[in-house]
Amino acid sequence: MLCFACDVLVEKGHAIWLNLPAGGTKCVSELIQSNVIVMADYLAISDHESDHSTLSVKVTSPYGNILHRNENVTNGQFTFTTSEAGIHEACLRVDGNNQGVKEVSVLIDWRIGIAAKDWESVAKKEKIQGVELELKKLEGQVDAILLHMAILKEREADMRIVSDRTNARVAQLSIMSLGVCITVSGFQLWHLKRFFRKKKLI
Repeated sequence: MLCFACDVLVEKGHAIWLNLPAGGTKCVSELIQSNVIVMADYLAISDHESDHSTLSVKVTSPYGNILHRNENVTNGQFTFTTSEAGIHEACLRVDGNNQGVKEVSVLIDWRIGIAAKDWESVAKKEKIQGVELELKKLEGQVDAILLHMAILKEREADMRIVSDRTNARVAQLSIMSLGVCITVSGFQLWHLKRFFRKKKLI
């Protein structure tokens, strides 16, 4: 199994070529925040015209929920809006009924966030074009940047809380360890004095 993991920033759209061996599975994964639009097209391409290799495709969320499943297809598309933050994975496998097939090339065009938005529909709906449409895209990018910064700030605050708690616990443990050491040292000193008195050495 092969995975490509990338952190989602603002706008992402990229095509990936995969060579799937017969009976093998390869996966593409993305770290995506919640409430983000994801769209992907996939296409199986063969070197021989007589070869009609088919794929099985499964897309899962970070908690294992199946977001898309398709079998015995040469091409397809999936679109969803994430409800969970984390690694979303798309796994592709060459179907077992493809006799004599050694390897299948698959193209995946994976788009996330602003890149996945249907700007043609937005332009028609709001009756905008040219510079106005580009400004609308830039506004979407700014909103995505602000959202990402807010998420980073929230993570930083969480990490600071964890760090402060850890420091407090380490300090408590250090004080306890010092107290135990002093107590043990005092007990050993008392025990030695008692031993020497019994032996009448002091």
